[in-house]
Amino acid sequence: MGELLIGTSGYDYPEWRGSFYPLDLRREDFLSFYAERFNALELNFPYFSQPTASQLSGMVRKTGGQVRFSVKGNRRFTHEAEAGRWRDAAREYRDALYPLVNEGLLASVLLQFPEGFRYTTDNRRYLAELLGEFNDYPIVVEFRHREWLRPQVFDGLSARGVGVCASDTPLLSGVPGLVPRFTRVTGESGYVRLHGRDSRAWFGTDDDYFYQDGELESFVPLLRSMADKARLVQVYFNNHARGAAALNALRIKLLAEPVCA
Repeated sequence: MGELLIGTSGYDYPEWRGSFYPLDLRREDFLSFYAERFNALELNFPYFSQPTASQLSGMVRKTGGQVRFSVKGNRRFTHEAEAGRWRDAAREYRDALYPLVNEGLLASVLLQFPEGFRYTTDNRRYLAELLGEFNDYPIVVEFRHREWLRPQVFDGLSARGVGVCASDTPLLSGVPGLVPRFTRVTGESGYVRLHGRDSRAWFGTDDDYFYQDGELESFVPLLRSMADKARLVQVYFNNHARGAAALNALRIKLLAEPVCA
């Protein structure tokens, strides 16, 4: 049975004080507190700005080597790729991850593509080239359009040892939708991102969604099935408003204990 990692998408949220973090906890101590409760963390900030080796080294120190990291790919090669320039951005990004690679703490690089990244010949070619730049790193791809969810894509990712992300999202046109409708293990990797099921959150106006126990319980058989097939299964909550992500992650840890046993 594969290893199960559970955490949140990001951690540095001052509004989590009082729900997850103690009210008097200093912000610089958030990560150490987090590391005492979770074994994994998905980093979002590298999407907006290139990470640096010193940043990631500091995070390794604060977590005492007890947390594995999934690092979101930078937008310069997922959302805003420019011909002739995206390779440099990808290689700069790769070099920055050395502290995580060196310590064996890089669980994955998450390549998240926008809804406008459709299943076309040009995009398939670009994806193949980008994966080639990361061919010795653990990679997971998150597609935001259903056109990519087809057997030939899954087979191609598996052949490259690349995982595919199952995203729990509102039921909207084109978007993959609820996790129970789609889970897949490719490249011996299972990966689940839980964004909440409110369309307002998807469009950026609100993300105040809290998963109830019944919803969380419905994920446990899926995680068990994925763990039976995968070497590693990662689960991250991205419904971060008011600490919901952390509280939901703590709860699913308890519910998923049989999966971990």
